[in-house]
Amino acid sequence: MNASTFPTFLSVAGNTLEGAGAKTSPVALTPGGSLALTGFNNSNGSQARRNALINLLTLDSGVKLAQAANNVMSMSISDAAALDAALAKGTPLQTQFPATSLGAQLQQVAQIIQVRSALGMNRQVFFCSLGSFDTHTGELGTLNTLYPELSQGLAAFYSATQELGVGDSVTTFTESDFNRTFQPTSGDGSDHAWGGHHLVMGGAVAGGQIFGTFPTFELGGPDDTDTRGRWIPTTSIDQYGATLCSWFGIPDSALPAVFPNLSNFKTAKLGFLG
Repeated sequence: MNASTFPTFLSVAGNTLEGAGAKTSPVALTPGGSLALTGFNNSNGSQARRNALINLLTLDSGVKLAQAANNVMSMSISDAAALDAALAKGTPLQTQFPATSLGAQLQQVAQIIQVRSALGMNRQVFFCSLGSFDTHTGELGTLNTLYPELSQGLAAFYSATQELGVGDSVTTFTESDFNRTFQPTSGDGSDHAWGGHHLVMGGAVAGGQIFGTFPTFELGGPDDTDTRGRWIPTTSIDQYGATLCSWFGIPDSALPAVFPNLSNFKTAKLGFLG
């Protein structure tokens, strides 16, 4: 358990539904930025305005929607103060990150991991994003840019976890809501499909292995849902998620509640994490 009220889930890729729960809210931070409100300084007048705003946010308006919005703002102000104070205690990382969008996101994550004790955090979940994989045209050219960005960013982040001495305690994994068709489009791209594969990285990972089974690469073949190479997955997102969540600390008895479809598969966990 975390000994802090600071949110367990933090996004460095904008607002995302992932991490939003019935009783929890994620924090969204722009890499290199601050959560703090702008327009304030240390002058007496500025601090008086800030204090007045905080007092207004705590007033009970009697309107539930307005009160909920005020509560979110109050928590954001508190989270910003906690994060800025913690990051001020950090030291520059020796690991060099690539000057890319993903590189900046992962560098910010590493910096927050470094000050986890100052935040009172034992468990954290971070969300990063790399887009532009919706390649209906010009797929090879796009992937020739995206894959190096992904590879270099992940390599730098893993090096940073080693530098911080938390390599065995940090697991990085990819996720997506769709794959691409095996059959190309007329514009040298591909369309939406199923059956993708993902990367898992970290000191606790049983690396160098492939879990699951590759399809028979045949249009209209035994693993194709139609005639375009939309592969039927051999491994479910429930098994993937259950493996990660189990490593994160969720007991086996609670996994069916998190993944209601887990009982439909022969094995609940895939074995890629120790």
